[in-house]
Order: sequence, then structure tokens, then C-alpha cells
Amino acid sequence: MTLARRLAAEALGSALLLAMVLGSAIMAGRLAGGNAAIALLANSLASGAGLLVLILTFGPVSGAHLNPVVTLSEALQGRMAWRAAFPYAAAQAIGAAAGVAAAHAMFGEAVFSAATSARAGAPLWWSEFVATFALVGVIIGCSRHRPGITPFAVAAYIVSAYWFTASSSFANPALTLARAATDSVAGIRIGDVAGYVGAQLLGAVCATGVFAWLFGQDEAAPAPAFSPRCR
Repeated sequence: MTLARRLAAEALGSALLLAMVLGSAIMAGRLAGGNAAIALLANSLASGAGLLVLILTFGPVSGAHLNPVVTLSEALQGRMAWRAAFPYAAAQAIGAAAGVAAAHAMFGEAVFSAATSARAGAPLWWSEFVATFALVGVIIGCSRHRPGITPFAVAAYIVSAYWFTASSSFANPALTLARAATDSVAGIRIGDVAGYVGAQLLGAVCATGVFAWLFGQDEAAPAPAFSPRCR
């Protein structure tokens, strides 16, 4: 598969992911009648189901990373060339921004609007570290030994992480940056993005080291079902 096709898949998949995450958050907020728990439940289920579909759809083309920390982890493990990793991250960020615009258009909102939701402080940064650490761990563990279930495990984990983390588990730098452009319940102030992204990147690096050691070398193991080697 050519790099151009893989990048297009990452951009399109990231756009659809953001449209699903943000669109379901807006819809849930409008329909829940002020019940935050019901709104979060609807948002988490829609996001998890949507992510599963996107991984299964785009996995054969690009690996369906849809997340710079997944790409970073693959590169750190030597499963992906760095010369492909940087364009992947750029495509994911561009696609995520397009997804925000698409969701806003569906709900009659301005194409972009500066977020005002404050999301800062040690508990939230720690939540993002834990959420990302566990996400990368799930991907490494499942993809090395049960690659066929990896998309389902990742989707299930995301639904769970919405609820067990104080930050509702962004765990994705491209998603985090894009959500600075929505003044909805899903938004994050641009000034708070750096703390989230820093925690996510640190979580990904630490998880890659820990889980790569825990599960050992995988020279004989099959490549992940949704993360083919990109040389």
C-alpha cells in the first residue's frame, strides 16, 4: 500500500472519529435533559462503537492508528519507520480538525469555535497519563498474542476509560488539539492542551517500554491486525 493511501486513510479515519466523538457528545447533551451521567454513557458507547468500526474499516489500509501515540509507540518498537510516522501524525491532526468542522456543520454550529472548558491540574494530567499508558498496553499485549481481537479490545477499553478517568480519557494528541476548536461540552481550552498532550506522550513512551519488555520480543509473532509494519 502506498504511503499516500495510508495517509489518506489516517486523515479520513481521524476525521470520522472526531465527528463521531464530538457529534455524539453534542447530541447526548441535547437529549439528556441535563443528566450528565446519561450524556456521558451515550457519548462513550457511541465513541467506542464508532472506533471499532473505523479500525476494522481502515486497518487493512493504514493500520488505523488514528492517534499519534499509537504511531509513536509503533515507531519506538521498530514496527514503523520514523519517516512514515511523522506524516502519519500530521494526517491524523489534519483529519481531526476536519472532523470537528464536520460535526459542527451537522448540528448547525460555527465551523470552529474556541473552547472555553477548563481542563487543567495534576489529577487530569495524571488521568491522561494513565489512560494513554493503558491504551498502549492493551494494543501491544493484544496485537502480539491475539491480533484478531485487538480492535474489539481497544474499543472496549475506550468505553471503560471514559468512566474510570477524571479526564474522560482523551488519550489522543490529535483529538485533544482538535477539541480546542469546539466550544461544546467536549472542548478543551487551548491553554490546557499542552498539559494533556504532554501527559499522553509520556504515558505512551512509558507504556511502550514497560509492555514491550513484559511481552518480550515478537520477531516471530504476527504483525498487529490493525497496525501493519510501515517501512
